[in-house]
Amino acid sequence: MKVGLFAPFTNPFATPEYIQAMGSGAEERGFDSIWMAEHVVLFDEYASQYPYAADGKIPVPTESGMLDPFLALSYLAACTKTIRLGTGICLLPQRNPVYTAKEAATVDWMSNGRLDLGIGVGWLEEEYQALGVPFERRGARCRAYIDVLKTLWCDDISEYEGEFYSLPATRQFPKPVQQPHPPIHFGGESDAALRRVADLGQGWYGFNQTAEQVTERIAKLTSMLEKRGRSREEIEVSICPYLLGASPEIIEGYEAAGVDRVILLAAAANTEAIPGALDGLAQLAKL
Repeated sequence: MKVGLFAPFTNPFATPEYIQAMGSGAEERGFDSIWMAEHVVLFDEYASQYPYAADGKIPVPTESGMLDPFLALSYLAACTKTIRLGTGICLLPQRNPVYTAKEAATVDWMSNGRLDLGIGVGWLEEEYQALGVPFERRGARCRAYIDVLKTLWCDDISEYEGEFYSLPATRQFPKPVQQPHPPIHFGGESDAALRRVADLGQGWYGFNQTAEQVTERIAKLTSMLEKRGRSREEIEVSICPYLLGASPEIIEGYEAAGVDRVILLAAAANTEAIPGALDGLAQLAKL
C-alpha cells in the first residue's frame, strides 16, 4: 500500500522554506505523494455544515487561509523530483474550467508528469456565493467541467457547448505530460461521489472514513463499476483518516479493506519541526 501525506499549507507558517522542507523531506523518506486542499475564502460565520467535524465547523482559523493548491504544487514541483503532487481536493464546479485546465496542465508539465487531480463539489455554500457561482446542481456542473478539461487537455482544437459552459473552437497548450490526461480522483463519500468515480474517474479520494466504512464504500463502488463494464482494478482508492487520527491498527485496517493508498495528515508548527514530524509518520507507516 502506498503512503502519501495531506499537507494543510496555511499561512502564516507555510513559508517557502516550510514547503520546501516538507516536500524534500517527504520524498527522502519514501512517501509517494503530497496532497493539498482548497478553499479560496473562509468565513467567520456560516450556515453550511462541515461534514467531517461534529460541530460542523472546519478546523482552520479564518485568519489563516490556505495557499492556492496549483501555485503551491508548482513550487513543490521545483523542490522535488519523484514524489507525486495531488489536489485533495480541487473544488472544480466553483472554478473557471478553462483556467483550471491550464493550471493543472502547467503543474503536470512543470513536474514532468506527477500531478494527481483530486476533484470535489464542496460543502461551503457561502464560498460559492462569494464566487458568484450557483451552489445548486454543482454535481452536474462538475461533470460538464470535466468535459471542458478533457477537450482542452486532449484535443489540438478544443470546443464544448453545454448547459453550464460554452467554449468556442480554441487551442490551449501545453498539453499535460501524462496522457491522455492526469489521473482524476473524485473526493467525497456519498453515492453521488462514487457515481462520479465509476463514470469518469481513475481514483476515489475518501476522507475521515473508518476501515468499516471504507469496506462498505469500496463494495458499493465495485458494484457501480461492474454495472458500467469497468473493474475495481481500474480505480486507485486513497483514504485520509484525517480527524480520526492515525495508528498502525487504522493503517492495517485500510490495507485489509483494499485501500491502495493511505494519506496521513502531516502537520508541523514550524520548519524546524518538520523532520521530526515526518520521521514519526514514516515510522508509523513502516516506510
